Amino acid sequence: MKIGRKIKQIRIKNALTLEELASRSELTKGFLSQVERDLTSPSVSTLNDILEALGTTLSEFFSEAKDEKLVFKEEDFFVDEQDDCTIHWIVPNAQKNEMEPILLEIKAQGVSSTIDPHDGEEFGYVMQGRIILVNGEQRLPVKKGETFYITGKYSHYLKNEGKTEAKVLWITTPPVF
Repeated sequence: MKIGRKIKQIRIKNALTLEELASRSELTKGFLSQVERDLTSPSVSTLNDILEALGTTLSEFFSEAKDEKLVFKEEDFFVDEQDDCTIHWIVPNAQKNEMEPILLEIKAQGVSSTIDPHDGEEFGYVMQGRIILVNGEQRLPVKKGETFYITGKYSHYLKNEGKTEAKVLWITTPPVF
């Protein structure tokens, strides 16, 4: 690990100049410049002072945070076959996130699971076919290329009354599937 490079990244992220960091850590600008260029190494005590001035700790600084996966391929998806539909979790472990996107394939004459009322919002994009969005007492037709946006105020589900499969990109916040 390049300690100096990481210190500089944190300093810049915190919008601090070298002068400001020097003042906060009671070190010289020249010394900090050498540290950031990895020309010298600070003692543990001095590194602790620098990190404290940057608003972090030694343990946070040295923790090896695993890079978050940003791109997912089909082999990463989790698939659940149900009677009338197939759910594709297209972002693995999305339940830990603020939103949960799924790809829902509803067989001809099929129905999705009912989602009970919840605090949250949902968005859907019909990629193929036609569906009926049943939201409380409302029955709203939605066809390919159209979207829906609802709150979780009422029980709701999707119904495919057509003769072909329907595909819907469905995003919920918070995760409910």
